[in-house]
Parts: sequence; structure tokens; C-alpha cells
Amino acid sequence: MTYTDKDDLIATSRRYKICVLIPTYNNAGTLRDVITDVLNYSSDVIVVNDGSTDSTRQILQSFGETITVVDYKNNKGKGTALKRGFKKALELGYEYAITIDSDGQHYPDYLPKFVQAIAENEGALIIGERDLSNVDINGKSSFANKFSNFWFCVQTGRNLKDTQTGYRAYPLKRLHGLSLLTSRYEAELELLVFASWNGVKIISMPIRVYYPPQSERVSHFKPTLDFTRISILNTILCGIALLYGVPARIWSSIKSKRIFNKEFRPFTCKKGEKKEAATTLGRLVRSLYGLSYFVFWSMFVFTPGAYLYFWFGKNTENKKLRFHKMLQWISNFLTVRFPGAKTIYENPSNETFDKPALIICNHQSHLDLPVLMSINPKLIFLTNDWVWNNFFYGKIIHYAEFLPVSAGMDVILPRLKSLKERGYSIVVFPEGTRSADCSILRFHQGAFLLAQELKMDIVPMVLHGAGYYLPKKDFMFRKGEITLRIMPRVSSDNYIDLALREQASLFRKIIKNEYSEIVKRKETAEYFRSLVLYKYAYRGWATVSRCKHLLNESKRFDEIINSESNHKRVRILNSGIGTFALLYALVNKHSEIYAFENSSSDYKIAETTANIPTNLHYIHAVWNSELDSAENFDFTIILDSDGKNMSTNNTIYLPLKS
Repeated sequence: MTYTDKDDLIATSRRYKICVLIPTYNNAGTLRDVITDVLNYSSDVIVVNDGSTDSTRQILQSFGETITVVDYKNNKGKGTALKRGFKKALELGYEYAITIDSDGQHYPDYLPKFVQAIAENEGALIIGERDLSNVDINGKSSFANKFSNFWFCVQTGRNLKDTQTGYRAYPLKRLHGLSLLTSRYEAELELLVFASWNGVKIISMPIRVYYPPQSERVSHFKPTLDFTRISILNTILCGIALLYGVPARIWSSIKSKRIFNKEFRPFTCKKGEKKEAATTLGRLVRSLYGLSYFVFWSMFVFTPGAYLYFWFGKNTENKKLRFHKMLQWISNFLTVRFPGAKTIYENPSNETFDKPALIICNHQSHLDLPVLMSINPKLIFLTNDWVWNNFFYGKIIHYAEFLPVSAGMDVILPRLKSLKERGYSIVVFPEGTRSADCSILRFHQGAFLLAQELKMDIVPMVLHGAGYYLPKKDFMFRKGEITLRIMPRVSSDNYIDLALREQASLFRKIIKNEYSEIVKRKETAEYFRSLVLYKYAYRGWATVSRCKHLLNESKRFDEIINSESNHKRVRILNSGIGTFALLYALVNKHSEIYAFENSSSDYKIAETTANIPTNLHYIHAVWNSELDSAENFDFTIILDSDGKNMSTNNTIYLPLKS
């Protein structure tokens, strides 16, 4: 992942609001070359002249308006130069400052790597870790670096190999202790200590350095005076570390949710693979409640009750009908009590089933039977062997005269004719099985052979939501809404002349089209919010908190998410951990969504989410050239915490950046 050219680098730096800050004091011999080299990589350069007495001012004036200069007469030390440079950068609207020394030891060709590190680690302090093993460095400087590293570890509990490097990238809005900063070069150590105490992420990045022969070097280091001052400073910092540093680090960890921030894999994975929806305490409670409720009524109430009911007296027609009415009552009783779900029945044609019909319905869940059984008592289901032999309710469906498909047409057809004559409608799931994603599979012809042989009208029904509430590969309830829509009856005269294959294709198309219409009405942002949260649950405190925040904030923009647009290609910038992009892709299934994110950690969270929709594409992009042109997309959504109001016809800013 590299930038394409200078223009790309400069444009990217400006997008992240990055400047280069060069503090200088009496380095006229190298300053011009350093600034010239830096300008090959950046057009946002601030130079702080810390009271130089050589030709520094003349050199700076020769660059004109290509650089910004902060100048004062008396030398006040590197700490002061940095503070004044940071203040100027903030005044100019920058959010990051890459500091580079003016003595020529730092290579400006590392600036692109700093820009990339800033982009991939938002809010972090990046330090260039020097390899000092093969450079000509005097013993005093080497000792000073090791001395500084030791005290930094004592004061913060963190190990860094190079705390004295001046090649750094500072997050300007996350700097702490500036008012307490000392004026000399030890200020750079203080900045690291204050940042660590306050939870700023510190990242080391290997860099090369150049040290000229010692006879040619310009050094402002005064061993006796500087070591004395540093020793006093470190003694003070150690005391502050106990009184402030340790509590601040603990509070920062809690505030930024860094504790409990590892994924709890027993709840998110199964056999080493991520679950489509994590197991949550809410799902556990709902599922245990639902299962115990169902087992109690089916095994301990209804099954023994049915046995006793048919044991005494004759099995008359009225007795059988009363049993079916009891089945309808218990099904309705259970259906309206599905934990965390709401069941809706739609019957626009006011179908009463007074005249027997063949009912065909798409198959979504184990809950399909009780949902359908609750609409009318005079229904007979054709079931598979798993249902017929079910341990919990197998005996009940035997008493209800349901029939196994595996018995064969020769066995079940005579019995179905008898049931039809008694006024019962026949329910068949023509798919034979369920799809994992709730899509409607190919219809088998057997159902339509039955309709032809029995000379029955066909009543199509469409189920929606049951497969999301209780998925095929998951035995735990989610939150959801289940809809059963009863469509207008189709007379046998309208399809009797069609071949069975054509009948199957025709009715599949009818149900599929109606299902698509229900999807448009029902599968909104609100419908999918719980599913999105399940995908991020137990992946770390910070991740879950960000997901909840984004889902809650996104409610303000449901109109945008739910709008029925013809956007074929949608670009989402600053997609973060991918929550909004995932929600948008689930609702807008017919759009290809390209979600771009610069942060490497956020991209990893988004990209490793289980069962990402096929129309959603997460892309790790740092450089402007990697974002693709807006002209290649029908619509662009920019998630921006600043809440800019710069929307156009095909671009909209949403203040959702977490």
C-alpha cells in the first residue's frame, strides 16, 4: 500500500490534516537542504526558529510563502519551540504534526510512512525508532538514550527502545501536559510520559538516521547541566507517576474501554468459526425460556392430554375437530408468546378456508408449523420424517392426522381425499427444506400433483421473518418480527392445463414476488439493528460500545438508509468498524456497497465480521488514489464526526464517525 505520486501524498496529508514541523536553532548549514527535501513530500511545513543567531532567518525568508515560519529572538529551548509550533499548527487547523530535526539526521523520505502510520492508527503518537547499532554515535548520546528509556519504563510501565528520537508524529488534539512542559530537549520525553499516562497509543516505527562525522556535528547538549536537569525532572515525574500517572492510566483504560477488550470466543465462535450472530445473555434467556415453555406444554400438558382425550370414548368427527381446535388454540397461545418476537397475520382477501384448498407456503423455520396452525383448525400438514418422529411433539401430530411425505403418494393420496371430503385443507411446503439465507428454493412438483389429483384450489402463503428469528443453523432465538401473508385463492381451473413443472414455476414466482414486496416493507434499518448488534457482540468492550453508539445514532438517518434508490454502486468513506456499512448493505440488497476505511484496526474488525453480505465490500484505503473516483459511484456517504453540511446530489455527509 503506497502512494502514487507527490500530489497523492500531499492530498492525503491534507485530508488527515497533517503538517511537518521543523524546530531549528543554529543549523544554518543543513537547514536549507532539510526544508527543500521536506517540500518534496509536503506543502504544509511549519518552521520554528528558536532564536537562531546564524543565517537561519535569511534562509527561511528565501522560501517565501512555501513555508510557515514561527520566529522569536531569544533561544528558549526545544520544548518551547515545540509548544509554539503545536500552537501554530492548531491555529491553522492541523490535527497532526510530524516533527523532524533540522540537523539533517532524519531522512524526509520516511514522511510517507509517517502519513500512513497516522492514517492507520488514528489518535496515536508515532515515534521513529532509530537503529543506532551501525552509526557513529558518541558514548554520551548513547547513554542519554538508554537513561531516558529506563526512566520512561519506570514512570509508565512501558518499554520503548528509543525515547530520544525527534522524528515523531504528534496527535495535536490528544497532547497532554503542554502547560507543564519544560523548555529544553527533555520535553520530548515528557510528552511521551504524559501521553502514556493519558492512554494515548504510542507506536514505534523503524527509521534510518544519518550522523555526520563527529567533527562536523552541531550539538547543543551540555552533559553536566543537562544530566542534572534530567535527573531532577525524572525524580519529580516518578513522584507524579504515583500520585497521578497510575490513577490516570487506570481511568484512561476504563474511559477508553481497553479493559475487557478481547473477543469472548465461546460466545462468538463455534468449532473455530465465527457465528453469524453471537450468543448473548439475552438470546440465552429467551431461548431457554422458549424451549422450557414449549417442552412443558407439548410434553407435559398436551401430549398426555391428547392421549387421555382419545383413550376414552369413540373417536367421532366432532371429537377430532375439537382436537384440531385445541391445536389451533395452543399454537396461537405459543405464537403470541414467542420471546422477543411479534407475529403479524395479513389476510387481505379474507380467506376463511370454508372450502378446502391446497395451501403452499415457503419454508423458513421450525416455527412455521405453529404459525400456520394458528390461522385455522381444519389444516392437515404433510411433514418430513424429522417432524413426524419428533420426540417433543411427534405424538401430537399423529393424533392430528398429519402425514409423512415419505409414506409415498399411493399411501397418502387416499387419506388426503378423505380429509378433503371432511373439509380439511392440506398444507405443503413445496421447497421440501429450508435455505440458510431465507431465499426461496426450487419448488418440487409433488405438491401440484396433489392439487391436480385432489382437484383443489391453491392458496399461496408467504412467511417472512421466521428464518431470521430462528435461523436454520442456529437454535437460539433472536429479536424479530414474523409475518404470515395469506394470498388470494387460485382456482384449479386457472392452472389445470399447465404441466406440473410449469405450475411449480408459476407459483414459486407468485410467492417469490410477494416475498420481495414484504422484504421491501419490512426489512428496514430498524429490522436489522438487532442482527448487526449480534454480529459485534462479545468482540470487546470498546467494539461493542462503538457498535451500539453507531446503531443508536444511525436512527436519525433511517430515511436515507431505507430510501428505495436505484443506486447500483455506493461508496462509504470513513466506515470505521463497519457497523453503518453493514446496516446499509442489509437494507439495500440490490446495491453494491464499497466501504473504505483507513484505520488498520477498524478495518480488521469490519472485515472479520461473520457472514458479511455479498453486496458489501470492505476496503482498507489510506491514500486518496485508493478511494476511487466519485464518478465511478452513483452515491457517496461520508461518515464525518464534524458533521459537515456539504451534501450534494450524489454525496452526503453524516455525523456518525465514532
